[in-house]
Amino acid sequence: MTDMRCLRRTTAALALALALLLTAGCGKEGSPPAKGPRAGQLPTYEVATGFRLPASPTWRRAERRGYLTVGVKEDQPYLGERDPATGRYSGFDIEIARMMSASLGFDPKTIRFRTIASANRETALQSGQIDYYVGTYTINPLRRRLVGFAGPYFMAGQSLLVRADEKDIRGPADLAGRTVCSVAGSTPLQRIQADYPKARAVAYDTYSVCVDNLLSYQVDAVTTDNTILLGYAAKAPQELKVVGRPFSREPYGIGVPKRDNALRFALDDAIRARERNGDWKKAYEATLGLSGVPAPKPPPIDRYRTG
Repeated sequence: MTDMRCLRRTTAALALALALLLTAGCGKEGSPPAKGPRAGQLPTYEVATGFRLPASPTWRRAERRGYLTVGVKEDQPYLGERDPATGRYSGFDIEIARMMSASLGFDPKTIRFRTIASANRETALQSGQIDYYVGTYTINPLRRRLVGFAGPYFMAGQSLLVRADEKDIRGPADLAGRTVCSVAGSTPLQRIQADYPKARAVAYDTYSVCVDNLLSYQVDAVTTDNTILLGYAAKAPQELKVVGRPFSREPYGIGVPKRDNALRFALDDAIRARERNGDWKKAYEATLGLSGVPAPKPPPIDRYRTG
């Protein structure tokens, strides 16, 4: 009887792993599952009327063309993912991009989203391919030399994803002798190897493969930014959960052209206003909140000045 239960459990895990791979593998997102996010359940954002920002060359160009071009990611569940069947983008970062558009006076329905790989974000902003970028973009001193940042709008941090029935792993200190998976060459993998050497770290090319191996009991945990892990947990909240407190700080900002301080400050104001009127929390609850983790307190905005 016990063997039969184990077999059923393993079979169910493998079936779910296959489903996640079909929807999240190889950087090609499939349709989100029934749990959301769905367009009809997402917040709507009041568009600012009569808004003007003539000091921003980026805003002036967008006004002439009649829409904003926003750089995003397409392969991060419930953060920034693209349905290849419909072309629709969804997720928390997408909602941040939409509410910023409304605050700048542009109907969010007019946004032209453009998928930009992480390695090409600075170039896309510098060359004017996009007006701003929203996609798990950590603010750090090196990037600030190349582009500007509004925000942060979310404080992420490295965390752990485990199976829902896991009771012994509550944080990185519990990883001794356990197998933890991350992406090859990533900062989260390096941090685990350096700070928690008793853990058995393994690496693959994508997080979807790590999650597949977690569900099939080949690894005990997956580690990366908690936002990415919350996305996977939102896809399968009965099978996966994020545990413990984040053990790094990754402030996510909105990337803008470096010298466009007018746009940066306008986005800072928009983030603060959307946090105060509840739009930020509604966006979180409709996306990453489906993981079961309540909305955190937004981080303070760093309204830095240059020059």
